[in-house]
Amino acid sequence: MSSSVIRLAGAHDAAQIQAIYAPAVIHTPATFETEPPTVEEMRQRISIAENQFPWLICEKDGEVAGYVYASSHRARVAYMWSVEVSVYIHPRHQRSGIGKALYSSLFRILTLQGFYNAYAGITLPNPASVGLHESLGFRPVGVYEAVGYKMGAWHSVGWWSLALQERFAAPTPPLSLDAIIELPDWIVALNAGLPFLKP
Repeated sequence: MSSSVIRLAGAHDAAQIQAIYAPAVIHTPATFETEPPTVEEMRQRISIAENQFPWLICEKDGEVAGYVYASSHRARVAYMWSVEVSVYIHPRHQRSGIGKALYSSLFRILTLQGFYNAYAGITLPNPASVGLHESLGFRPVGVYEAVGYKMGAWHSVGWWSLALQERFAAPTPPLSLDAIIELPDWIVALNAGLPFLKP
């Protein structure tokens, strides 16, 4: 019987994460990187974000089936409550609920940390990705027309926005991952996406 778990990614997951991401870089305009990062570069990305922004993986029978992560929306201080999010699923595990599962856990964790807004950029056209994000409550906010050139063509990027929680007049700075792992709601948040996984 197969088993699935959603957990924090670590540096030891870099090779499997890189193997999922590299084909998207090489064969699609879904990401605007043009050279796949090495395993070591991916390890550094995970380590740099480790205590500030979550990287989660869905592991099925010991294999990384997909991953999701948050990153800073913009560097200036007033943006600190907003994040950008991305998800990548191994081709063998697409259409099995992993994207919705990972995002559901990620959003609960980001809310615990004290973030208020999540944004997703989607290279157009991509009806599957648009459908996933809108099924989770994202709403379109605009399009950067022909903003990137890759694979011999200009590509537009649509932007979608999700309010993670009610906004307050005087928000406190977001908490680190170390801080929220100590909270009673941590395990509940981490496992929030498990019901969306299909057999």
